[in-house]
Amino acid sequence: MNIVEMEQVTKRYGPTLALAEVSLSVAPGEIISVLGPNGAGKTTAIAIMLGLRQPSSGRATLFGQPPQSRCARARVGVMLQESGVPGSLTVSELISLFQSYYPHTLPLAEVLARADLSSKRHALISNLSGGQKQRLYFALALAGDPDLLFLDEPTVAMDVELRRTFWAQVQEFAALGKTILFSTHYLNEADAIATRIVVINRGRIIAEGTPRTIKSLVAEKTVRLNTDAPLERLQGYPSVQRAEQRNSHLFIYTNEPEACLAQLFREGWRVSELTVAETDLEAAFMSLTGQEVQA
Repeated sequence: MNIVEMEQVTKRYGPTLALAEVSLSVAPGEIISVLGPNGAGKTTAIAIMLGLRQPSSGRATLFGQPPQSRCARARVGVMLQESGVPGSLTVSELISLFQSYYPHTLPLAEVLARADLSSKRHALISNLSGGQKQRLYFALALAGDPDLLFLDEPTVAMDVELRRTFWAQVQEFAALGKTILFSTHYLNEADAIATRIVVINRGRIIAEGTPRTIKSLVAEKTVRLNTDAPLERLQGYPSVQRAEQRNSHLFIYTNEPEACLAQLFREGWRVSELTVAETDLEAAFMSLTGQEVQA
């Protein structure tokens, strides 16, 4: 049985079409990153999966049941960017309170350890740093020993080292057979962590697959350079799939960087600050949506 099923789900807010016939299945044990620019329908899709919104048409199930059912919700943990928790409680008190909401829970000591908060168990929430609060929200999501864990931009307030530690903790939890669904604007995280990426734009799923599959949808190489060659000229090269201007640099997406550069030099255009790299997930995302991913 799939954890999540969405079948031809459409959602309208008055005249606005937020989702258009979206179908998606999430299997047990998957780690899925849902990506999309602002207003793409990503938040609406996730809200319907979790039973926070009703579809205008189509069907959604969670653990084979209506997402609003108490039985289904008891198996889900959600980590939000800002949970508005009371600052007058200690870390342990708040986690214990959340545990009381669930029929099955992880031991408090295990929740604290998995969120790297054992040393802060007696600290007031009001005294926690931004990164520590993010780890607290992770602990609250783990409180009910969920089978599905949803993480909404989980590493926003964390530095590089904390982000690395956090994702190691998430992967340890996933190794227990848990299903992870997360959104992020750090595309390197989606590239490194997700077993599948779902890209939503303008209310539709426009691409899905492994990170490697998503990157393969655009050119293999990204050429970054300064040149006096007109953008329109580069866009006409047979070897160029796409070219765009970003600030003072041109970015060329191509499977034949040698042929592209040879033609530039042959035509006598000036070239400087040249780099050639493998196309990354950010470049693929921008090529697919025409926009940068945003928090």
